[in-house]
Parts: sequence; structure tokens; C-alpha cells
Amino acid sequence: MRKQNVSGAVIRRLPRYYRHLNELNQAGVVRISSSALGKSMGLTASQIRQDLSCFGEFGQQGYGYNVDNLLNEIVDILGMNRGHTAVILGVGNLGRALIENFNFGWSGFHLNAAFDVRPEVVGQIMAGTPIFHIDQLENYLREHPASVGVLTVPRSIAEEMADRLVKSGVKGIWNFTNTELNIREEGIFIENVHFSDSLQTLSYLISEDA
Repeated sequence: MRKQNVSGAVIRRLPRYYRHLNELNQAGVVRISSSALGKSMGLTASQIRQDLSCFGEFGQQGYGYNVDNLLNEIVDILGMNRGHTAVILGVGNLGRALIENFNFGWSGFHLNAAFDVRPEVVGQIMAGTPIFHIDQLENYLREHPASVGVLTVPRSIAEEMADRLVKSGVKGIWNFTNTELNIREEGIFIENVHFSDSLQTLSYLISEDA
């Protein structure tokens, strides 16, 4: 049974568990010890056991973890088997790249639709995803509720678009606009993606090592 108040650090390690277990499963590995799993992930065995204990007891002493079973447990914990859906707002370079190249299904989401204002893209079907005019957003979400809205719009309209998503029942926002959204409503979750943060972190690391 899932415990309350799981730390953010543990939650952010769960996708890493999924990736590693998925690779092990595809390689035909049947079972793995906490020490072996920790070594492959750069964690200690005790950290592995502590993280997983937040959600239940999955391993057996002297046996370790059944890879397939633990993978399915992680899928369930992450909610990847709950039929989540997404829509993208903004079909510029980044929006188009996500539609054409990002595997939403691998993360447990189905990309239902995208929205834009430009006549040259509205009405198209891009990599199986229909593109509608942004004026149709509310009507579309009324008939096809979405779990997450992906924001790849200009910064100047990010807040407005986020508000429209929230008012239409969207609970999660994947924000690529490089601006902080001022949304404080209960039950609304925002994941901000700043590409520059990762590059600047690398800048620090290579500068310190020089």
C-alpha cells in the first residue's frame, strides 16, 4: 500500500527505476538483487530498499526482486496504466518535434490532439495527431477530457493558455515555455522543463573540472 508524504526525491527516481527495469526485462533478466540494481543506477542497496518500501514490500530475502513483477508495480505506482491523455498547445518547432518524435505511449499517455492558430497547420494531421484551432480548445476538452496539457506556446501567452487548460479540467501541465506559471489551485500539478538549466549545470561542471 502506498504511504503518504512520499518525498519528491523518491518520486523523481521512479522513472529511473522504470527505465532500468524495462531494460533488464527486455534483456531477459528474471531477477535482480537490490545491490545489483543499485550498482547499475548509481545508488546503494539500502537506498533501493528504502525507496521501494515507500510503496510496499516487493522483494524476497535471498532472492531479490522479480524484474517483471517489480516493473509492473512501478508502472502501477507511476499511474502509467490509467489511460492518461495529453494535448499540445503550440505546434511550432518544439511542438512539432514532440508530436513527431516523442513517444508519449512509452510514458503511459496518449496524445489526443494539438492546437495552434496558424492556418497552414490547423486542420492537418501530424504523425497521427489532429491539429485544431486554439478557439476550439474548450469545446474539444469538454468532449475529450485530457489529463495533461503540454505548453509549447510563446511566453507572452503561457499564463493565459495554462488558465484555459485548468478551467477545462486539465490537472497537469508540462510547461516548455521557459516561464514560471502563476497557478496556485489545489490539485493542479506543473512540471517545468528548462533546457537551459541542464546546459548551465554542465557549464558549471566542466568549468570546475578545468
